[in-house]
Amino acid sequence: MSGGAPEDGLRAGAEGLRPALLRWRRHLHAHPELSGEEHETAAYIAAELQALGLQPRRPLPNAVVAECGAGAGPLVALRADIDALPITEQTGLAFASRRPGAMHACGHDGHSAILLGVAGLLSTRSLPCRVRLIFQPAEEVPPGGAAPLIEAGVLQGVRAIAGLHLWSPLRSGLAAVVSGPAWAAADRFRAVVRGRASHGASPHTGVDALEAACRAVVGLQSIVSRRVDPLQPAVVTVGSLHAGQAFNIIAGEAVLEGTVRAFDEEVRLLVRRQVHAILEHAAAAAGAQAEVEYVDGYPPLVNHPAATDIVRAAAAAQLGPTAVADGPREMAADDFARYLQRVPGCYFCLGAGGRAGGAAPHHHPRFDIDEDVLPVGVAILADAALRLSAAGL
Repeated sequence: MSGGAPEDGLRAGAEGLRPALLRWRRHLHAHPELSGEEHETAAYIAAELQALGLQPRRPLPNAVVAECGAGAGPLVALRADIDALPITEQTGLAFASRRPGAMHACGHDGHSAILLGVAGLLSTRSLPCRVRLIFQPAEEVPPGGAAPLIEAGVLQGVRAIAGLHLWSPLRSGLAAVVSGPAWAAADRFRAVVRGRASHGASPHTGVDALEAACRAVVGLQSIVSRRVDPLQPAVVTVGSLHAGQAFNIIAGEAVLEGTVRAFDEEVRLLVRRQVHAILEHAAAAAGAQAEVEYVDGYPPLVNHPAATDIVRAAAAAQLGPTAVADGPREMAADDFARYLQRVPGCYFCLGAGGRAGGAAPHHHPRFDIDEDVLPVGVAILADAALRLSAAGL
């Protein structure tokens, strides 16, 4: 099955689940829970899996795992993330978030509904293998939910894994399946620049932490342009800078925070060293000091070539060969990367931006997905799981 025809009737079966898919997605969308708090979400998913005739288990209080099939073929895993974001929704949807300050603004409600759909589709079939369904919490906030689930044994016996991300920049009806490095590593840094406050009329009597921080921000932008190989993608972004208490006081302290993205581990380490050096030297040049905290986030997400070929074949079977693109890579990050460090697999994007595209971006208060793609996602993931098992990676 790895290179040939799709499993018969998967797309038709997935379409038959459309009412349930909408119900699942809209319930989850209306009841979002932030990373680490997904207890009601996990309970809802477990109850729906039980209603489908499966026996879910809870390896973590806010995670759910279940299996379909009893065949002797290699065990394959599929994963969906279930957490929401700290965003106040502005979509105006009838099923908009009922929790102020929390919103499914990245499509995880759709991912969870799709994996429930895979459960509904495969639980009615006699499978040649077992398919493990992983509903994972805390994808949005490092260190993430993948690592503790792996420690809890969710990959035990698994030969391959697949997952999808509904992607609003990509037009509905298309899929992006990338072999090799597909999503970037994502690290975080925070620096406290300590100077000495003084009256704004007497700047020479103080040490301006704000000026030092501003010099550091400008210097950090030179890392990618002057230190990183131009053929190696990387991003250094300072997203937050806070300093000062009044318009006429030299700031005695400044705090800045940012993120680093890279596909290559050597580039990642190079940028880390440069972030430390620039922050510390910029502060020292102004007579200040910088305390730098650098936190390693998710590793680069690297799809395995053989598994990617199989997932690409599944996507082409369900969408048509011209609807599957090889790229682009994304500077976004996802802790699905941790599963791929343990077993072969593939993480791909399914377009959910509508037929015309131009939907609100991810992590935006007006973000929404095209619900017509939900059955498509079910069919692709189910097909990919069966093909991966048949390939015996």
